[in-house]
Amino acid sequence: MLTPEHIALQDSVRQFIAREITPHIDEWEAAEIFPAHDIFKKLGNAGFLGVNKPMEFGGMGLDYSYEIAFCEAIGGIGAGGVGMAIAVQTDMATPALARFGSDELRERFLKPTVAGDYVVCLGVSEAGAGSDVASVKTTARKDGDDYVINGSKMWITNGLQADWMCLLANTGGDDPHRNKSLICLPLRENGKLRPGITMNKIKKVGMWSSDTAQVFFDDVRVPQRYRIGEEGKGFIYQMKQFQEERLSGATRRVTALMNAVHETIDYTRQRKAFGQSILDNQVVHFRMAELKTEIELLRSLIYRAAQVHMADGDMTELASMAKLKAGRLCREVTDSCLQYWGGMGFTWDNSVSRAWRDLRLISIGGGADEIMLTIICKHMGILPKRAA
Repeated sequence: MLTPEHIALQDSVRQFIAREITPHIDEWEAAEIFPAHDIFKKLGNAGFLGVNKPMEFGGMGLDYSYEIAFCEAIGGIGAGGVGMAIAVQTDMATPALARFGSDELRERFLKPTVAGDYVVCLGVSEAGAGSDVASVKTTARKDGDDYVINGSKMWITNGLQADWMCLLANTGGDDPHRNKSLICLPLRENGKLRPGITMNKIKKVGMWSSDTAQVFFDDVRVPQRYRIGEEGKGFIYQMKQFQEERLSGATRRVTALMNAVHETIDYTRQRKAFGQSILDNQVVHFRMAELKTEIELLRSLIYRAAQVHMADGDMTELASMAKLKAGRLCREVTDSCLQYWGGMGFTWDNSVSRAWRDLRLISIGGGADEIMLTIICKHMGILPKRAA
């Protein structure tokens, strides 16, 4: 799927990573946050935050295959949290706005986000509603020309630094699939949180360089004109947005997993035991070959899903399969690689143990493995109907 033009884009992104990100990763991991506004502005200046976004709102206007190429490149960042934070900006919190938002809304929120002037976060999950999106409780009650928002959101990547949130909230009605809307919610005024908004930082097992917050809303007002698309269609819009999030997550893991394999090969080639390198043991070099094969199969599945998406087809089943397979490979590959690093694999400051911690998230975030299996079963026509 990748042409010389795609490769040129990836080379440019990799050069940016080597110059602006890699030298600072250890510092950001220790601080449990990275300077998103600084990095995103540099990414925006280079055009990387709007690869497939409309040109009239600052994007490159390229097709979705170029976004996949971009995701592959940022998957090579040596700290998963940074790549994930960038992907929130490009593939998680903005696809619905780019597709369904009014021109006024896209000018107000999408354009500065693509430029890197704004940092965005996605507000879907709650303490009592993660993969079960229909169960979110946050409300947006109409009052004059405004919505008044009450509730909370959980696991919000970029939350501590974000300027606005793509928020999913209940806007009226009893049907949990038709009573929700997506709203562009400004979080800050003059660099400070708006009245009625408070946040708590969440400490995580991995993805340390990415800040994560629990966000609370107490009578927070936002104009109704900041709603994305039609009222009551937020669940549908978010389900569509999830597909690009899930494929982005799987794509980034392809590069991260391949890097873990290559780094393990380098390490085991140098490490000697019983008179030969660790890599010379058949169990080790055969295992590396098996893992690379699995990763390349995942890449092929991702490319197929992307091609369906570009042809205006429904990639839901394929994207779910890719995310499911990526999650399982993240456990299998990193565990196998860590084993061959021996005692060094169980130390904190090496790339493979960091990948072991960071990559575990994909089986949970953006819809757990079990949700992916449910979606696949539904498309296969084998999902049992719920009892009345």
